Amino acid sequence: MKILLLKDPKSGDITSDPYVQELSSHGYQATLIPVLSFTFVSLEPLSDKLSHPEDYEGLIFTSPRAVEAVRLCLENKKEAWRHSLKDKWNCKPIYVVGKATAALVDELGLSSEGEASGNAEKLADLICSKQKCYSAPILFPCGSLKREVLPKRLKEKNVPLESITVYQTAQHPDIRSSLTDYFTKEGIPGSIVFFSPSGVKFCLRLIQELANDQVNQIKFASIGPTTSEAMVVEGLTLSCTALNPTPQDLAKGLMRTQSQ
Repeated sequence: MKILLLKDPKSGDITSDPYVQELSSHGYQATLIPVLSFTFVSLEPLSDKLSHPEDYEGLIFTSPRAVEAVRLCLENKKEAWRHSLKDKWNCKPIYVVGKATAALVDELGLSSEGEASGNAEKLADLICSKQKCYSAPILFPCGSLKREVLPKRLKEKNVPLESITVYQTAQHPDIRSSLTDYFTKEGIPGSIVFFSPSGVKFCLRLIQELANDQVNQIKFASIGPTTSEAMVVEGLTLSCTALNPTPQDLAKGLMRTQSQ
């Protein structure tokens, strides 16, 4: 079965993406098409904040891009990070969503928690369950299209948060040509997997246009509940949602759907 994955590759090489590799190992013909482009912003203010861990009660990362922004900031302060800043941040809780984000945080030398939370809403519940008294805010580097679920939930529980937008999200400039080329050469895929609400926003209308009256033949799947919500709002019928945002859980979900 042909499966179209609407996501950025984990690295520059699309064929080495773990989702492509996992699905291919199960006999699927998986194709990956990047749907988003990112521009980093406010790196200087973020760098200043990273230099003052004493001003914060911890860090929150809900996307790999936010961790990448921190990594870029640290390029200019490697010695300070290695000798003092890293240890000072490691004395504070570092909260993350998802294995990919946790792995990148680990590469910075930081210990994290919340990896298995799956989405920002569950991470917020984890943070609130600590029932701490805060003398300073938690630093939250985030994207321009972040949902307000986490900030709202923390505010309700009097957990102070300082958000800083460190990357802008936009539609990938090649998305129309890439999708058109795929449908022209490969035809209608058996399944299409969305990896973000932004992907739904930028791609769905074009997919419906390209598939035309055959769109009902496609089984639509999602990497997690937040993306599933965006798909349902657009009127899509979901065939499956991955239990966790991992290649293995997505493969299991697609196989269950295929056997039904």
